[in-house]
Amino acid sequence: MTDSTIAHASAQVIAARAKPAAIKAFFDDATNTVSYVVHDPATKRAAIIDSVLDFDPAAGRTGFASADKIVAFVKEHDLGIDWLLETHAHADHLSAAPYLQEKLGGKIAIGEHIVTVQNSFGKLFNAGSDFQRDGSDFDHLWKDGDRFQIGEIEVTVLHVPGHTPADNAYVIGDAVFVGDTMFMPDYGTARADFPGGDARQLFQSLRRILKLPPETRLFMCHDYLPEGRDNYIWETTVADERAHNVHAHDGVTEDEFVAMREARDIALAMPRLIMPSIQVNMRAGHMPAPEENGIRYLKIPVNAV
Repeated sequence: MTDSTIAHASAQVIAARAKPAAIKAFFDDATNTVSYVVHDPATKRAAIIDSVLDFDPAAGRTGFASADKIVAFVKEHDLGIDWLLETHAHADHLSAAPYLQEKLGGKIAIGEHIVTVQNSFGKLFNAGSDFQRDGSDFDHLWKDGDRFQIGEIEVTVLHVPGHTPADNAYVIGDAVFVGDTMFMPDYGTARADFPGGDARQLFQSLRRILKLPPETRLFMCHDYLPEGRDNYIWETTVADERAHNVHAHDGVTEDEFVAMREARDIALAMPRLIMPSIQVNMRAGHMPAPEENGIRYLKIPVNAV
């Protein structure tokens, strides 16, 4: 069956090579996260993808050093921010989208399946009736195949579930921001054992992205140094992933991938910031409402995960 969204995205990638988007990466050492500012050089319109709010879990304190680097870059280059894009509700860092929106403008957007995540984790954290589980914390919810523009650069939204139910990849011009579907070829693929995750769906999402033209640039959301490499990198291509991804290169069957992923995931520890991250990110980067004493609290469910 023809995937019309991938067919359109492939044509978009080929057409965009003549005028690619400008991409600036920001690597956060504390969480191994890569945030991006993507802009159209012709119009200076831009989007920020997967921003990071600094958070010290021991002290319960937030900080803005990482986000302020993005603010400084945007102002230095006189860019206009249209979108603050999230690839999914991250479990390893808190989003700085509301802070960046206050400083720079733009709409906070994520995939429509965030409502599944909100329902699941709203129950886990006993978020109460004040927490709306309809995606309304975000300014916009994307559907698979949605198209929009950053200046004159076309963007296509891909729903790529498996790591979580709500993962999106953004095809921006000739580049794809893959979120937590895959990593660099020497590190492999994302885990699929969070609530709503599914290794079989993840394999299908990976193969979907890897149907794009071989020269398509792929930008990772994270890099973790595998054995034998001592420098962080986050850009690769469809061709490199298909040839060399240690978990999902061409020739790996769906059943082989699922068996590998399930065996690997069961041995993984939970991310260090999963409890605060999910509570904040399911609210579009906002903290829970303050309680009667004026203090905001993040919960830790005991023996529930």
